[in-house]
Amino acid sequence: MQPIDLNKRIHTLDYLRGFALLGIILVNIPALLWIEPPTTSVDIAYSHFLALFVEGKFFTIFSFLFGVGFFMFISRATAKNERAYLLFLRRIALLFLFGIVHVFFQPGEALTVYALFGLIALPFYKMRKELNLAIGLILLAVTAYFGIKIAMPFPLILLGLAAGQYQLFEKINAHQKKLIVLTSILFLLSLGGWLYQWSYVPDATPSSVDTMSKEKLEEYIANIENFSLIGMQISPFVSAFYVGILVLLLQYPLVQLLLSPLREYGRMALTNYLGQTALILLIGLTFQLISHINLMSSLWICIGIYIFQLLFSKVWLKFYRFGPIEWLWRMGTYWTIPPLVKRC
Repeated sequence: MQPIDLNKRIHTLDYLRGFALLGIILVNIPALLWIEPPTTSVDIAYSHFLALFVEGKFFTIFSFLFGVGFFMFISRATAKNERAYLLFLRRIALLFLFGIVHVFFQPGEALTVYALFGLIALPFYKMRKELNLAIGLILLAVTAYFGIKIAMPFPLILLGLAAGQYQLFEKINAHQKKLIVLTSILFLLSLGGWLYQWSYVPDATPSSVDTMSKEKLEEYIANIENFSLIGMQISPFVSAFYVGILVLLLQYPLVQLLLSPLREYGRMALTNYLGQTALILLIGLTFQLISHINLMSSLWICIGIYIFQLLFSKVWLKFYRFGPIEWLWRMGTYWTIPPLVKRC
């Protein structure tokens, strides 16, 4: 394995983290604002869009990236002759504490899950990359097939760890043709999965359920369950396709320039993830929207939060080296106060 470059930040990972955050908020907002199940045709169509293209796809990317970051953190700390495992344990403990606070506001939060699975994955850092890849793929296939969403982050973290061991993101240019082929295959698999999932789309509105016969009602419930399960089963292929297409697009300088706000958004991923919850609840309480808003309207709130956080991240990182929560996280990890303000 080639040595880790201690000073080089892999910006592709920042873009991917920012991209993952864009999808995560769309899935989290209905629970935070207590949005009722969709009843209008517009809300139902948007609900189907989320189920097909968003739900289970972006948290998959985020979990995988956590594994990549886990590998890079320990590798760089080891290369600097620092107490890598002790630092990682502090980092995980702080992440768990952030999650414990966050779960009071967002019951579906992921930080505690990442912390626990990150701790379990720690011994795998010393294992061969081929073994981590194999174990990760097998466990992901099992958890995705049976729809065990709560367990999926662990194999995804292992796959992120393996990606770090293979140095995939450091060697994108060298394997660009292979990436194009792989992304094309993933697109075809995703397309087939979407079509299969769509064949189970519930074809009735909730208001018509009361008039259904027993047989029709059972078929309707089965379709809802299968529609959701298939979405989870195909999520690894769809997520990998999203990652592949974005990585390929980022090889063009113009795309990098156009998406540059996404890079800063991803650099402050922890701040922005927690900030999404805070902003949703603040908006919901201020304008009395909790339990009084439909699903489609929540999209406009998400777009407003996108704009605010993208601009905030861009401006903040012009003057500061880390996001505010990232700075606290770093302080607690190293037991020192890192410089926050950029030097002129």
